[in-house]
Amino acid sequence: MEDDERFFERALGRIAKAMFAIGAGGTIVATAWRGWEWGAGFALGATASWLNFRWLKQLVVALGSKRPTRKRVLALAGLRYLLLGGGLYVILHYSRISLQAALAGLFVAAGAVIIEIVIQLVYART
Repeated sequence: MEDDERFFERALGRIAKAMFAIGAGGTIVATAWRGWEWGAGFALGATASWLNFRWLKQLVVALGSKRPTRKRVLALAGLRYLLLGGGLYVILHYSRISLQAALAGLFVAAGAVIIEIVIQLVYART
């Protein structure tokens, strides 16, 4: 495995850990601050954010490989927003879970990537 591949694998590992920490911490804070409806909403949004990140990672790996891209991966890439949006709509429309908290939870992946950017800037190789 080349140095660049190990570098990116470590970065993806840090992003996954940051997503877990932000998701768990945000769920605890939302529950303590506004009750179980907000805690469940944030957890649901964080889970959807993690699923979307995972699917995007699979898509990038499939597109970057030398073998032909599998049709299933491409179909899921096109349908992921429909699946996530439809699932969130049904759950949030027919339950007491907070929509605002679920939307905030969707930013967990973005927060984890920003943390990784800061780590890269602080510990940049020269």
